[in-house]
Amino acid sequence: MPTEHHPPSIGVVIPLHNQLDYTRLCLESLFRTGPRDGRHVVVDNASSDGTGDYLRQQAGLVVVANTENRGCAAAWNQGVLKAASEWTMIINNDIVLTMGWWQALTEAAERWNLDIVSPAMREGPLNYDIEYYARDFTADMQHVIRPGVACGACFMVHRRVFEQIGMFDENFRIGQFEDTDFFRRASFAGFRLGIVGCGFLHHFGSVTQDAIRSTWVEKPYAAENRAYYNAKWRLTWWKRFILRRKTKAQHLIWRRLERLRHKHTLKERWVKGRLLYD
Repeated sequence: MPTEHHPPSIGVVIPLHNQLDYTRLCLESLFRTGPRDGRHVVVDNASSDGTGDYLRQQAGLVVVANTENRGCAAAWNQGVLKAASEWTMIINNDIVLTMGWWQALTEAAERWNLDIVSPAMREGPLNYDIEYYARDFTADMQHVIRPGVACGACFMVHRRVFEQIGMFDENFRIGQFEDTDFFRRASFAGFRLGIVGCGFLHHFGSVTQDAIRSTWVEKPYAAENRAYYNAKWRLTWWKRFILRRKTKAQHLIWRRLERLRHKHTLKERWVKGRLLYD
């Protein structure tokens, strides 16, 4: 007798620090588009703008409330452990999800044998009909993939990755480079990464990090994280130069091929009144 096929369990993890308006948009899109049996975990890093009160009023959320800003890596770790799912989707709180995102990503992971997968995205102001644009975009880009890479603003990880390489490195303070480090560790361990065009979302663009940078009074955490990352991976100036050149060349090829074949790219940005293609 054939066994009944069940879709993989999905947990969604959203770390946040203030930015209530963006959090509200993000959660509204998650409630509208997410799997009904998924576990939604929000990790609040000591917000002070009414976010805590808002979260307590939302049904269907698992809320982790930190009394201090523990940073992105620690919040991700807390959320992953609470989600306890086969697939864990980690997103920024300035993300707006579109219909079909989780089905598209799980199907893409199966199609291309991916262990970490990110959807395509458009960054900047939400000045367009996102659902209409997403339908048009994914119809054109459903077979497009950028292998070997993922995006820290939104990525879905299979639990086998955490089981083999561990969690996110909490030595990265506040935010930045913890995602790059994790993707590098996963890639070196033989796991497959990819950004795919069959899923689409909107990303306003690092609003929490920008707000923190504008008020941070201690030593710049971004510079400290960069130094730690380079030391951890023994990346000399020359190695970083070669890596930047190779990465730039690869993205140029992807961008030109995607524009030529589909008139879209897997990452688009609205800047100063026009759409840019990355």
